[in-house]
This record gives sequence, C-alpha cells and structure tokens, in this order.
Amino acid sequence: MKHMRFLPTLSLLLALIPTTMLQATENPLTYDRINLSAAAQGKAVNDILVAVLYQRMEGPTAEPLAAEVNQAIAAALATAKKVPEVSVQTLDYQTFPTYQNQKVTGWSVRQSIRLESKNMEKLSTLIGEMQKSLKVESIGYQVSPETLRATEDGLMSEAMKAFQQRAELITRELGRKRFRLVALDVNTQNSMPRPFHTNARAMAMDAAPSAPPAIEAGEQPVTVNLQGTIELQSD
Repeated sequence: MKHMRFLPTLSLLLALIPTTMLQATENPLTYDRINLSAAAQGKAVNDILVAVLYQRMEGPTAEPLAAEVNQAIAAALATAKKVPEVSVQTLDYQTFPTYQNQKVTGWSVRQSIRLESKNMEKLSTLIGEMQKSLKVESIGYQVSPETLRATEDGLMSEAMKAFQQRAELITRELGRKRFRLVALDVNTQNSMPRPFHTNARAMAMDAAPSAPPAIEAGEQPVTVNLQGTIELQSD
C-alpha cells in the first residue's frame, strides 16, 4: 500500500515532461553530416540481336487468307527451329476487315514472329532466308542481363572509389581527421534493354530477298549513381 502512494506523483511527473524532450530522445540531434554523390559511366556491348518478321495477306474472304498466313508462319517456325542458337516466338495474330466508302470490301490477316540470338551472324543469315516468304518489321539490338550486370559491377567499383575520394577531400578541407559512412544509396536502374531498330521498310524495299541484312551491334551507355551521407569525426 505504501508503494501505491507514489504512482500518482510519478504519472504527474511524466506528464510534465515536454513533448519535444521525448522526441529529442527518440531522434537525437546529429551534427557534421554531409550529403554527397558520385557516378561512373561506361558502355555495355549489345550482344543480343532481335528481329520481328511478319506475313500479311489481303483478300475478299478471311478463311483462305488465314490458311496462307498460317502456312507461311508454320514454315518459318520450322526453319528457325533448325538453328539451335536462335529462339523463336509467335506474336500477335490479327484478322480485321478492310473498308472502302464505309463498307467492308475485304479482309486482312497478319501474324508476326520474333527471333532472338546472341549469334548475330547466324540470325542475320536466317533473316535473309526468311525474307523469301516473310517481311521484316524490325531488327533491334539488346544488352543481355548478364552483360549488363557485369558492366554495372565494374562501374560500381569506380563509383565507390570516386565517392571515397570525395569524402576524404571534404574531411581534409574541413579540418577533420576521419569520417564515417552513415548511409549510401546505389542506383543502377539503367533502362535496359534499349533496342536500336533499323529502317525495316527501307531494307525490305532495297535489299535482295535472300540477302542477309548488314548489322552492327554497337554499345549502350550504362551509368551507376551513388548518393550517400557521411559524418565527420574530430578524434
């Protein structure tokens, strides 16, 4: 019973503690913190070739058109599957009416296939062969995930060295002996893949049907950004 007498007094004392003091205890004030950034830029080689080809037929009725398109795509798939280094995928299949003077005068049937490979020479040859029966919609280049990751890892090392050098420079210039790292954010959100597309329409008109397209993969820019906070130490 004697201990119970102190409870109201203790509650009153806690109530009298300013809210700001409680907040200060939860979030202690910090000093000598500096935000800084560093970045490293490089290039990743486009090591994947992607091509989209299609067949489109137009006529008065849809059924025979669909049969012709299906036959052409099936033959293309069979040809592509003979090349193990090339992966093939069927894309959209479209059947829609054609109009003249707001009246349906016929039908159009269209289907596309997508080819992808790291062996650009073999895929280029395959595209040239398929141009005998299909039309080229686009040819693009991409960076594979593993190549992008390796490039980013190398740039991350460079960016970390640059960040370290800046932190040491700031520490010396402000007359301090050392610093400690408080926080560090690493941004490697490069917008890959970023394909470059050839002028497929011009190529289809100018190139011989069986001639493989001329390709040059090139490179893609890659950037690693660092945002960090350091705290200067005086001892």
